[in-house]
Amino acid sequence: MELAETIILKKSDVADLLNIDECIAAVEQAFGLYAEGKALPPKVLGIHTDGGGFHIKAGVLGLQRTYFVAKINANFPGNTKLFGLPTIQGVIVVCDGTNGRLLALMDSTEITIIRTGAATAIAAKYLSQLNSKVLTICGCGNQGRISLMALMQVRPLEKAYAFDINKEQAERLAQEFSKQLEIVVIGIDELKKALAESQIIVTCTPSKEPFIRAEYIMPGTFIAAVGADSEEKQELFPELIASNKVVVDIIEQSAGIGELHHAIEKGLITVAGIHSEIGYIIAGKKSGRESDNEIIIFDSTGTALQDVAAAAIVYEKAIERGIGTKFNLFGL
Repeated sequence: MELAETIILKKSDVADLLNIDECIAAVEQAFGLYAEGKALPPKVLGIHTDGGGFHIKAGVLGLQRTYFVAKINANFPGNTKLFGLPTIQGVIVVCDGTNGRLLALMDSTEITIIRTGAATAIAAKYLSQLNSKVLTICGCGNQGRISLMALMQVRPLEKAYAFDINKEQAERLAQEFSKQLEIVVIGIDELKKALAESQIIVTCTPSKEPFIRAEYIMPGTFIAAVGADSEEKQELFPELIASNKVVVDIIEQSAGIGELHHAIEKGLITVAGIHSEIGYIIAGKKSGRESDNEIIIFDSTGTALQDVAAAAIVYEKAIERGIGTKFNLFGL
């Protein structure tokens, strides 16, 4: 019975089916639908284990059809050294939100990377200066790469500083994008100077210690803080959060696991001090950038709504093109 068939999509399938441009448009729509009350609040669950942990993010969106998506990601920092496995492994479950039918199982890593880069670009579109030309990327792995690619779609970037504790990663990023803009690989001793020259800063590292101080940042800068997606991660000093305009993806998540969490914990800010969720700015219900001098921070914890928007694109294109391995889990 064809209706019972589910498809499995590998990482390479997802990478072939999802591009950054369409993901930006889909994630922007998802944020806007939520702000307009047309999407249910997404949910997140985190569980720590020896050597790592799991987080589950789930959400529902009414698009071409109603989709329910749950993403289960495992994060084990010692995997590569100890077992030769990736640090992050995961799966996305896609269901029909009207009848519960299991539509697809797909690798989560590509979707997570691309939809996170899309959110960074969307926030930059509304919150960075229009003529932003200089960028600093802290963390030059897959997320840094996609962030740069996405930001080039929304701002006329000419120069990027690339910082990573693994200098080889920064050099690989520089080599990949060298024909599109000037890339300068920097070390930790050069970071302060690079930040002072940048209109846009992206932090996407696994750091558990803050390294970006308020005094490093010049007026008018937009910062996308991407790395902190669990309670123990932190890239920005709390004083930077407390003294500037803060925009979040979802208030509840940011207050619990984002950069905002650390500033709240220190008593430097409250939830009432948050300027807005990004969706309200997209929907025109709140202001974005109001002057060329204000420093604006986007606390990006990553929401299930982004996963739903991206996974729906992948699923629909896979069905259209006949891609994926079909199976019948329930024997119907």
